[in-house]
Amino acid sequence: MRWMLLLFMSLSLPALADLDYRLTPRQIAEDTWLLEGSTDNFARSNGGNIVNTAFIVTERGVVVIDSGPSRRYGEALRKAIAATTDKPVIQVLLTHHHPDHVLGNQAFSDVPIGALAGTTELLKQQGDAMAENMYRLVGDWMRGTEVVLPTETLAPGIRTFGNHDLRLLSLGGHTGADLAILDQKTGVLFAGDLVFYQRALTTPNSPGLSVWLADIDSLQALPWTLIVPGHGPLANDARPFAQMRDYLGWLDQLMRDGAANGSDMAEMIRSPIPERFAAISLSRYELIRSVSHLYPRYEREQMKRVDQ
Repeated sequence: MRWMLLLFMSLSLPALADLDYRLTPRQIAEDTWLLEGSTDNFARSNGGNIVNTAFIVTERGVVVIDSGPSRRYGEALRKAIAATTDKPVIQVLLTHHHPDHVLGNQAFSDVPIGALAGTTELLKQQGDAMAENMYRLVGDWMRGTEVVLPTETLAPGIRTFGNHDLRLLSLGGHTGADLAILDQKTGVLFAGDLVFYQRALTTPNSPGLSVWLADIDSLQALPWTLIVPGHGPLANDARPFAQMRDYLGWLDQLMRDGAANGSDMAEMIRSPIPERFAAISLSRYELIRSVSHLYPRYEREQMKRVDQ
C-alpha cells in the first residue's frame, strides 16, 4: 500500500510543480506595472489568468489593483512585486467582485483590501458559488483558495498614497458596483471590467447596457493618458471606448429588435455577429451568455398586461 501511495505522490508532484503563473510585471508608466492576462476563457491550461492586474509603487508603499483569480495567483503577484521593489504592499483596491479579480485576496490578508460597498455585498452573496465554479473550471490551480472579503469600504473621491493621488470613481454598468481608478500623477486609467478590449464583454451582473454606455462616456471624459482594461491590451487612444460603445450599442439593438419581433432565445443566440467584431476573442461564446443573462428583460419590456 505504501509503494502505491508513493507512486501516486510522485505522479502528482510534477503536475503541481507546473502550476506556475510565471507572472512578469511590465512597466507601463512611472511607478506603474501591469501583469497582463490572456483574452481566452477560463481553462486548466491558464489557471484562470485571463485578467489584467497591476500595482503602483508610491513613496509610501505599493498599491495593488485587483488580486487575481486564485490564492496561488495572489502569492505569485506578491512575489512579483517583491522582485520589483523593496517597498511594502500597503493597499489592495478591488475593481469589482468577479472571481478572476478577487480570489487572490488571501495573499494580501495582512493589508487593507478596499472595495465599494456594493462589491463587498455581492462578493458576500456570490463568492462561495463563484469560487466553487472556478475549482470546476481550472482545477488544481485553485487549491487552498477561499473567499476573503474586503476589509475597507471605499468612497468615490481622491485617495492619496505617497506621491500618487488616485481618483476613485463609483460606477455600475458591469456589475452594479464597479470601481475605476485614475492615477492623476500618470494619467493611467484602471478601468476594470467596465472596459474590455479585443475580448467580448461579460454581462452576468449588469444592471443594463444603457447604464454601461453612460459609464463609458464618463470614463472617456476623464483626463487619461493610458487605458488599462480589465481584459485585453493597453491603449493610449480612445479605441477601447469606441469598441465598447459600438459593441454595447449593437448588443442592445439586437435584443430590442429580437424582442419586438417575438424571437425566442434560441434564435437570438444564433444571430450573426458583425464582421467588425469577428476578431474579438470569444464573441460567439459571450453572445450566448449575454442573451441568457439579459434577453428576458427585453422580452418583459415588450409584454403588455392583459388584465388592465
